[in-house]
Amino acid sequence: MPTPSYQIKNLDHLGLVAGMCRELEIAEMIDAVVPKQHDCHVTHGQALVAMLLNGLGFHSRTLHMYSDFFATKPTERLIGEGIKPEHLNDDVLGRCLDALFEADVSMLYQVMAERVVKKLGLRGDAVHLDITSFHVDGDYDHEDEGRLQLVKGYSRDHRPELNQVILELICENQAGIPVYMQAMNGNTNDQKAFAEIAKNHISCLKAAQNSRYFVGDAALYTADTLIALKQQGQLFVSRVPMTLNEAKTRVRSLSVDDLTDMGNGYAGQWQSVTYAGVKQRWLLVRSEQAYQRESHTREKHLARDTQAELKRFDKLCKQAFACEADAQQALEAFSKDLCLLEIDQPKIKKRPSFKGKGRPKKDQQPDGYVYHIQGHAITSLEKVANVRAQTGVFILATNDLTERLDMQGLLDTYKSQQSVERGFRFLKSPEFLTSSLFLKKPERIEALLMVMTCSLMIYAALEHRIREQLKAQDKHILDMKNKPTQKPTARWVFLRFDGIHELHINEAIPIITGLNEQQQIVLQVLGKRYLEIYS
Repeated sequence: MPTPSYQIKNLDHLGLVAGMCRELEIAEMIDAVVPKQHDCHVTHGQALVAMLLNGLGFHSRTLHMYSDFFATKPTERLIGEGIKPEHLNDDVLGRCLDALFEADVSMLYQVMAERVVKKLGLRGDAVHLDITSFHVDGDYDHEDEGRLQLVKGYSRDHRPELNQVILELICENQAGIPVYMQAMNGNTNDQKAFAEIAKNHISCLKAAQNSRYFVGDAALYTADTLIALKQQGQLFVSRVPMTLNEAKTRVRSLSVDDLTDMGNGYAGQWQSVTYAGVKQRWLLVRSEQAYQRESHTREKHLARDTQAELKRFDKLCKQAFACEADAQQALEAFSKDLCLLEIDQPKIKKRPSFKGKGRPKKDQQPDGYVYHIQGHAITSLEKVANVRAQTGVFILATNDLTERLDMQGLLDTYKSQQSVERGFRFLKSPEFLTSSLFLKKPERIEALLMVMTCSLMIYAALEHRIREQLKAQDKHILDMKNKPTQKPTARWVFLRFDGIHELHINEAIPIITGLNEQQQIVLQVLGKRYLEIYS
């Protein structure tokens, strides 16, 4: 009797990724725009799906190692009939990246995202803008100004010695799906990038996503951006940078007694403001959590700033003034500028002035008189109390002048900005593709950034679909503490799908092994397409 032949392929959570790619018709969308031009086994759409599987397989591999990654994976089950690991080589994947670049990655991705959002039935009321950087290895030619410039700039990875590329994302706020991506030069300024988006892209995004609010962090709040948003009739929600004099003045004059309790450690106050010609409502928010978090740093700053003001007063007292009026004016200006101290019993002292060197002779008449400031600099308990009260305070701004957004609504809209920040953390995770890029051509790096954004789209779509269907069908899976949940992260679900294999015995039809009850629940709520992949 011949010895049976066994072959095992690792399926794990990759069947979920493949299922979502099929549900969203990722390969079909790509092949409709960039059909393959060469006689090869893999279309550009299938090559993109392969890169998404690799990116979400949490095994960072460069292009020439993709065949190694798929050597242990059931490629026909995941990508398509007849697809073998050796077909997924660096030449095929490189040509796919070139084709994506030629098709304009930003425009192509935006069209894809519009269809994905529609397929998932998402109806978010806001889109969120943010920006991050990835450092790149190797030297690049910067002579062509039309190409992506991989140069040094402000490094969010704390690697200022390396060249980098900037990725700008706009995400909808219901599932965190990126709806727009743009690769930019490594030295791009955040504020200028946000203004460019507001001027040239927000109108088409507004039409496509039907979002009411455009949300961003403090980099969004510039005069140019606000004017551009006003011209397009776009409502915004943004954090106000505390570097603005108007913001400093408003916070400095804020009284804790005037704040309205919002619950959960927040209190706020509405104020009407006009900035850059745009009428707005500012919400001054005090966070008890931020207050406690910043308390230690605040006390250090109080001690430092108090010493600085004492030194300034000592220097002022040594300064000679030509007349009493000048001294009084300088004293008033100094006192007005004090943040922590106050001058007790101030007075102007008249002193004789003698020309020449040495001690003046007895009964020598002075050549003139100078005036010095005297007094005692003491800590103002009221000012210190105000500084402490201002700790943990930030300002949110919106040009929605209706009462549609109450205090809590504005805060919640801004805090959903975490969806795009969570996406960046996912992209920069060491378990993902990589935080550093290794491709030789800037064009391929730009295309790879689109692939990374597509990976985030699939990840967010899966998480949304699993949560949505668990709730709709009133089912649960166990979380990390073995408690039932209807809101698992996609990362946790991926971990729970570890240990699923495709088993080949001789020429028999392959079978799936390792499925347990928790995995069956996820597959059942996701539906027939996913059950077929795992059957």
